[in-house]
Amino acid sequence: MNAPFPASEKPSLRLLLAAPRGFCAGVDRAIEIVERALERFGKPVYVRHEIVHNRYVVDGLKAKGAVFVEELDQVPDGAQVVFSAHGVPKSVPAAATARGLDWLDATCPLVSKVHRQAERQIEAGRHILFIGHEGHPEVIGTMGQVPAGSITLVETVADVAGLDFPAGTPLAFLTQTTLSVDDTAEIVAALQARFPQIVAPKAEDICYATSNRQAAVKAIAPQCQLVLVIGAPNSSNSLRLVEVAERCGARAYLVQRATEIDPAWFDGVETMGLTAGASAPETLVNEVVDRIAQLRDVTVEQVVSAEENMVFKLPRQLLD
Repeated sequence: MNAPFPASEKPSLRLLLAAPRGFCAGVDRAIEIVERALERFGKPVYVRHEIVHNRYVVDGLKAKGAVFVEELDQVPDGAQVVFSAHGVPKSVPAAATARGLDWLDATCPLVSKVHRQAERQIEAGRHILFIGHEGHPEVIGTMGQVPAGSITLVETVADVAGLDFPAGTPLAFLTQTTLSVDDTAEIVAALQARFPQIVAPKAEDICYATSNRQAAVKAIAPQCQLVLVIGAPNSSNSLRLVEVAERCGARAYLVQRATEIDPAWFDGVETMGLTAGASAPETLVNEVVDRIAQLRDVTVEQVVSAEENMVFKLPRQLLD
């Protein structure tokens, strides 16, 4: 597509590139699990649910021989199946084993840590209040770790006011790993005010990558009139980045690819920010920067607010 201005007349634009951004260690691991499974077992390898919430990544794995399904009953007998990074209820691997399927678990280790905490709280006789978004795969997976009726979902501060537990009921809270840090802090404060004896997790459940990416947006958004977040509409951590930017006073949009960018967004914009959710590859960041450079005379500045060096081990079935 031709630029709307001759090269010499394109308005200038300062682009602040948030860092860290994009892939986290859990996403890297999940993608590598599928790729290694394809190499080791041959295609097709079935994946229950999107391995991570990014269409570009999913399409790339499909091209290599991965087949994505929503439910286990769509997986043929004798096939190799991978569970997504978001985690699954206990019933899913149990059903896979009962059918004699070979399965690999790509659940992010930080999500698995929340699963184990949930089990421990139930063993200790506590009812769990789980802070998260209804219907998100991670929430479904975590709530499926414990018996029905032993965990209650809390989405908002208003939900806390509606909780009805007798005085003295042993309670604990846990959280989804990809929530808004600020919103979650408000809900936790409301829970602790309402139930002073509630047991907190030993460490923050919101993962390092979610916290770091939100902090990185906070570092750039106050200087920006516009912030673009590269991510999928069903990606919780990406949606939270849009919210963080808006709270800092910037207009913010979620885009999956450069083709979704509206040139009108840049009218009157002198400084913009760019980041990517934890399941968006750097390839898409470069694609978006190239598209913006067609529209404006861009000066890119990377703003680093944290360094990340986390690496997670692969499942033992894939280790040589």
